[in-house]
Amino acid sequence: MTKVMWIIIGTMIVTYLPRVLPFILISGKPLPRKVIVFLEYVPYAALGALILPGAINAIPDNPLAAACGLAFAGLYSYLKGGMIISVIGGIGVTYLVLLF
Repeated sequence: MTKVMWIIIGTMIVTYLPRVLPFILISGKPLPRKVIVFLEYVPYAALGALILPGAINAIPDNPLAAACGLAFAGLYSYLKGGMIISVIGGIGVTYLVLLF
């Protein structure tokens, strides 16, 4: 095998092990209630960390427009739920702020 193939195989192993080891180590064991509650919030935190910086920097000349769109989408999602109206409304509010 070439050197590049060994690098690819090594990279696969190094990235695969941290993903599979937790499942192997805790499978069949009950988790404490505090851990379960903590893990329920992880997707929201990760989603926020991925979306917020990109959304704020989407309009470099006018971050206020992006913040208004985000505020509308977040508030509407919190109060009414649903994703489609939140996204379309956020885009609409951002557009309106850019117009004025």
